[in-house]
Amino acid sequence: MIDAPKVITALSGIDVKPKESLSNYTFTKTGGKADFVVFPKNVDEVAKVVAFTKDNAMPLTVIGNASNLIVRDGGIPGMVMILTQMKKIKHNGNCIIADAGARIIDTSEAAYQASLTGLEFAAGIPGSVGGAVFMNAGAYGGDVSDVITDIIAMDRDGNIHQIHGSELHFGYRHSVVQEENLIVLSATFTLKPGDASAIRKQMDYLNYLRASKQPLEYPSCGSVFKRPVGHYTGPLIQQAGLQGKIIGGAQVSTKHAGFIVNINHATATDYLDLIHLIQRTIYAKFAVRLETEVRIIGVDPNDPRAVN
Repeated sequence: MIDAPKVITALSGIDVKPKESLSNYTFTKTGGKADFVVFPKNVDEVAKVVAFTKDNAMPLTVIGNASNLIVRDGGIPGMVMILTQMKKIKHNGNCIIADAGARIIDTSEAAYQASLTGLEFAAGIPGSVGGAVFMNAGAYGGDVSDVITDIIAMDRDGNIHQIHGSELHFGYRHSVVQEENLIVLSATFTLKPGDASAIRKQMDYLNYLRASKQPLEYPSCGSVFKRPVGHYTGPLIQQAGLQGKIIGGAQVSTKHAGFIVNINHATATDYLDLIHLIQRTIYAKFAVRLETEVRIIGVDPNDPRAVN
């Protein structure tokens, strides 16, 4: 691994943190260290990081604000690029154009301020715009695929692409960004003129539903599992007798069984052990395979590549 002074010198002007614990950034408050964490502020800095990691054969992992993410306790070798410093949001006609690191909540608020309707469903989604594009984030019957008309993305060679419409390959918690390992730089949300008071009322109502049904008072990674065809995840977990189940410091939420919360200094391993227990139990009892919606990355703490 390249030593820290060389990395910091090569990326002069960009915020670089060596041996940084990713638990400082994940919504679960868990996860191991990265060799380096870098926070670019603009597209030129992203390109500089991409070029440096490519030239030095250094692994590069890109994350948004880590809301729907579990980082294993062995951490992430190489460079982790967090895009939360790229957070500009612009209004242009019926469009809201947001940088990848902007929060989707703030983007929804910008749409309200512009009296544009169509993004109310996202008023409480805690992720970033880039993360929302990556997984086609959605809630309460809406997905970002309904309103995103194009994105600007960078490939791992540093080339910039504008990707439109059907080329985005949106599906259930899926997009072209996953297929082609792209780095989202910005997205355009094309909306419709609406009544500001009605937009606000709908946003407030959906936020009320979220607060009343989800365990927002604890660290969590959001909804853990994809909805299996013909079933609802929460009731399956309840019927299996797993609601409230604790492993280490992680618990199946007593408020919503589709969430796992950090109630007592949980580790990522606690989370993963609980996820695997749920998957095994649900399959044994109901012959239903639960797939994770949360993105799980990093290496096992016993892996030789674990970051110390």
